[in-house]
Amino acid sequence: MEKVQIACVLLLVIHGFCFAQKNPHWVDNRNTIVHLFEWKWNDIADECERFLQYKGYAGVQISPPTENIIVPNRPWWERYQPISYKFITRSGNENEFLNMTRRCNAVGVRIYPDIIFNHMSREPQTQTAVGTGGSTADPANKAFPAVPYSALDFHSTCDINNYMDEANVRNCELDRLKDLNQGNSYVQEKIVDLLNHLIHLGVAGFRVDAAKHMWPFDMQTILSRLKNLNTDFGGEAISKYQYTDLGAVTEFKHSAEIGRLFRGFDKLAFLESWGAEWGFLPSDDALVFIDNHDNQRGHGAGGSNVLTFKTPKQYKMATAFMLAHPFGITRIMSSFGFEETDQGPPQDEQENILSPIINPDDTCGNGWICEHRWRQIYNMIGFKNIVQGTELNDWWSDGDQQIAFCRGGKGFVAFTNSGDFFQVLQTCLPQGIYCDIISGDLSDDKKYCTGKTVHVASDGFGIIEIGSTEEDGVLAIHEHSKIQYD
Repeated sequence: MEKVQIACVLLLVIHGFCFAQKNPHWVDNRNTIVHLFEWKWNDIADECERFLQYKGYAGVQISPPTENIIVPNRPWWERYQPISYKFITRSGNENEFLNMTRRCNAVGVRIYPDIIFNHMSREPQTQTAVGTGGSTADPANKAFPAVPYSALDFHSTCDINNYMDEANVRNCELDRLKDLNQGNSYVQEKIVDLLNHLIHLGVAGFRVDAAKHMWPFDMQTILSRLKNLNTDFGGEAISKYQYTDLGAVTEFKHSAEIGRLFRGFDKLAFLESWGAEWGFLPSDDALVFIDNHDNQRGHGAGGSNVLTFKTPKQYKMATAFMLAHPFGITRIMSSFGFEETDQGPPQDEQENILSPIINPDDTCGNGWICEHRWRQIYNMIGFKNIVQGTELNDWWSDGDQQIAFCRGGKGFVAFTNSGDFFQVLQTCLPQGIYCDIISGDLSDDKKYCTGKTVHVASDGFGIIEIGSTEEDGVLAIHEHSKIQYD
């Protein structure tokens, strides 16, 4: 089966702490989610406690917790074909899920599961559909007794074949996935029960898969008083703007455009106007990211422009820009290595998902990429948290592939996508010597830096140098990266 691109919504739900309509007040002014794609619940709990809380991550997007159909060779997309609403998958069971939410919430990291209620699974390659918890179903006849759903709970069978026709997109089947009728009161009851149970288990919200394939009115009925983020690249009969009343929207166009720029297909200087002027939604409405689990595999909007971990220098530069810029709510992708687009997570001979191995340098092994553990990325999470609430100011560019800017009087970044960078620029920081958090780290006692340093004069100006052959084409300093020699 070929995995097709489907749209999604991320819902931010009130749970034990206050969310404003478009501004989730995460713990300690944190504002970035990391997608720990296909991680096990116990491993996520460990990661919240040993790493995420200390690096300033606000939340974790996790893979679907509901029982899914077992597909031969265990491709990643089997997780997006539910067979029941029981919480048992290769990531763990309900008790392990609850343990994860409790431990992560205790250290200020919120949990946002992927959830699917547009559809149930398609017909299996074998005669009987069997789920990860042992449930069985007959998708060909739209019978899912573990929910239970019957043929009465689904739309009539038809294929989505015209993305300019709203009814076709919302009432027909996406790649033969059995399309639930969300206007059916019984279906609504089952979905609401599912979401309420997840809230009871401690989640802070949801990423709802295939949102553009459901009618907004039906979603409003189900998601009453819940906030969401919708994925839709635009250009079809289904507009992303139809979902903004439900919450904030995932902006796939951001991923495509930032990839194109940092791949060198246009000038970085054009980023001076980055934001709504590029056709994006307003900042408070937009969830932004460099790549996600779909488009890093070539599915959907953006195509070959999308940057992934396979082009690390440009990927880290684009991520640093996204985190340094004030636009949007940010999400970081954390991947596993893959050679084929269908390839599932690292697994043993019994098809159990393997845990990441944490290396001495804090990177991951055992087949996991863990971009969220790259120094250049997690230090920029800290940068974003520190400069939160400030404006972008003192923009500089060479008119081509080199740019720099300040965030208030709290932070400064510079980028080169071509050639050596050597400029005397306003950093907007007090006099002192600062540790570049991209090339290294400031020691715990703040007395030395493992990377480059920037000397800032009393007038705020400093000499900024980035060599074109350096590992990273970006430099960043902030008020907390000042070296204390006294």
